[in-house]
Amino acid sequence: MRTVVFVGPSLPHEEASAHLPDAEFLPPIERGGIGALMAQKQPPQQIGIIDGKFLQSFSISPKEILRAMDRGVRVYGSSSMGALRAAELDVYGMTGVGTVYAMYASGTLEDDDEVAITFDSESLRPVCEPMVNIRVATEAALRREVVSEENAELFLKAAKSLYFPQRTSTAALRHLKGVMPEPDRQRLADYLRSSEAPDAKREDAIALLARMRQDATTYETLAASKVAA
Repeated sequence: MRTVVFVGPSLPHEEASAHLPDAEFLPPIERGGIGALMAQKQPPQQIGIIDGKFLQSFSISPKEILRAMDRGVRVYGSSSMGALRAAELDVYGMTGVGTVYAMYASGTLEDDDEVAITFDSESLRPVCEPMVNIRVATEAALRREVVSEENAELFLKAAKSLYFPQRTSTAALRHLKGVMPEPDRQRLADYLRSSEAPDAKREDAIALLARMRQDATTYETLAASKVAA
């Protein structure tokens, strides 16, 4: 089964390949990306959309995804652009995976800037932090009683007020200097820098790859049993 995944800043390609070894990994998707795959002599049977381009080029359209699914391609989405499109198209058969997808599908999130970031075009590494990662990490800090509800709300408002290319936890906390009590501000900063803080986009990307690998195995097992029968 040919599998193609569009991924970039959410998860490095070398790490992604460890989770789904037989897949082809392409940079963040843009308009025409799926159409180009479907025009190939042997188009993929599975397509995963994790990251996509927003501003520097036209984003992937729902119609392009629907045309691929009409041809029997299984399309999965998570983390970023994939989560946005999966929340729009799950009723038509696109498979959404992970926390970010669930937040959009439920209406908890609506704004595109929650997942928007800027990234280095060569390394694909992010140069800011997505609001959704900040939000999920803050909710985790709240559950762990690292931060109070009042301070969590202050922090999220400060982060949301930043234009997304300049958005980082550090920048948001800097805005709260003299507003949030310093011990509380430092405790939250320490938690967000620690390995305990969740990275929603990364975790969802890994979950998508695991789901695609599981579904591919199931499909191939069923196909082999039909041939044997």
